[in-house]
Amino acid sequence: MFWEQDFLAKYRQHVFVCINQREPGSPRPSCNADGKSHLQVRFKQAVDAAGLKGSVRVNKAGCLDQCEHGPTVVVYPEAVWYGHVSETDVDEIVASHLVAGCPVQRLLLAEGCINTGSCEHRPPKT
Repeated sequence: MFWEQDFLAKYRQHVFVCINQREPGSPRPSCNADGKSHLQVRFKQAVDAAGLKGSVRVNKAGCLDQCEHGPTVVVYPEAVWYGHVSETDVDEIVASHLVAGCPVQRLLLAEGCINTGSCEHRPPKT
């Protein structure tokens, strides 16, 4: 099978960092308001510094539909969703979650907010 060929990298984890940029005045916030993707770049640097390059892949993601909790980051295959992530949180996420296997509890999104249209933080649709 194509996916089983040895030349394909097999990552232990994928980190998806929302870099969605909304128009000024949008009713929902933007995870990457300045368009510079600083958070994703910082994750790549921290993963490399932790010696995880080749086993953890950091990817840019389009809208993860968690705008009210942004910037948003999700780690797979665990499907751990983080909200309100700042550059100062990156080293903690890398050390605690990606290295030690313990998600950073204070940044976790509530289960009731993930993949739902009725999150208490989301403005009602008109």
